[in-house]
Amino acid sequence: MSYIRTGQPVFQPFVNNFTNMPYRRLPNTDSARLKSLKSAYDRGMDLPPFQLAFSPNSYRKIQSVLPTFESAIYEHRNSLNIQSEKNKEYQKRLRKVRLYISHFIQVVNMAISRGDLKEDTREYFGLDDEEKKVPTLSSEEEIINWGQQLIDGERKRQTKGLSPITNPTIGVLSVHYDKFLEYHNYQKSLKNRSQRAQDELNAKREQVDGVIQQIWNEVENAFNDLPEEMKREKASEYGLVYVFRKSELNNANLFQTPRIGGTG
Repeated sequence: MSYIRTGQPVFQPFVNNFTNMPYRRLPNTDSARLKSLKSAYDRGMDLPPFQLAFSPNSYRKIQSVLPTFESAIYEHRNSLNIQSEKNKEYQKRLRKVRLYISHFIQVVNMAISRGDLKEDTREYFGLDDEEKKVPTLSSEEEIINWGQQLIDGERKRQTKGLSPITNPTIGVLSVHYDKFLEYHNYQKSLKNRSQRAQDELNAKREQVDGVIQQIWNEVENAFNDLPEEMKREKASEYGLVYVFRKSELNNANLFQTPRIGGTG
């Protein structure tokens, strides 16, 4: 036949399919880690130890890390959900106290402009004598500091028998300030809880990744004598994931099993 006499590499694309081998991809998300652990755990439940492709020691590690990892994931998600939910009320308290602090300072400045108060009144509150603008109050720290300065300053004025600032009074401002501080401290505790949960989850991820890698290595070694395609098929029953690079997918379609995916 003509294609034999030409000596052209007409079968080269066919041969190249064998060089585009999928590679093993370890899980990099918590859901993928859980899926991998549970796949191996289920195999351990279904098969007697002598038929398993990984060691009894590895199975004991799965039994140990799986529930603690699930618990760490739950605690992390739960702590973030609580923090997010409570933050809604916290932001309301933050906006409210910022408004009262701003109004109190505006009232002081307007009273000074009308001549109802002396200019040195600002000194009681930590304001510059010539400063007629309201502080930015853009951060929580500023709100905490200015709120306390206004409360302390007005109390000093009252001990000297000076006329109290009204609309708002320092009493009303104090109520909103104290409530804000309560929510602020609570929100800080929730952030600390979330951070502890994050740190615990990070530690568990490292532990789980080590267990998964050990299991996958043992599984691949157990099936090492099988042909590559059958080896991957058997290993995938234990949760191993193989993927083709995107550039290789077109050439690999003839040999791709349903459990082998693609990646970019």
